[in-house]
Amino acid sequence: MSNLPYTMTDEEFQGVFAAHGQVSSARVVKDRETGRSRGFGFVEMPVESEALTAINTINGMDVGGRPLRVVEAKPK
Repeated sequence: MSNLPYTMTDEEFQGVFAAHGQVSSARVVKDRETGRSRGFGFVEMPVESEALTAINTINGMDVGGRPLRVVEAKPK
C-alpha cells in the first residue's frame, strides 16, 4: 500500500484494513535514519477473500487528504 499520510501509525494503518477482516500484521515502513514514515506499508491478511475485499474497497480511499493505492504483493 502506498501514498500513506506521513503521520500514520502502525495502529492506524492496521485499523484501515481491520474494518474489512482479520489482519495478521500491518507495518508502516520507516526511514532507518530519521524514523519517519516513507509513505508506504505492508499488510498481511490470512483470509484471501477478506484481503481482496479490502484491496478493492481501500484502493483510492482518501485518508488524511491522500488517495491510497493498494495492490497485492507479487513474488519477485
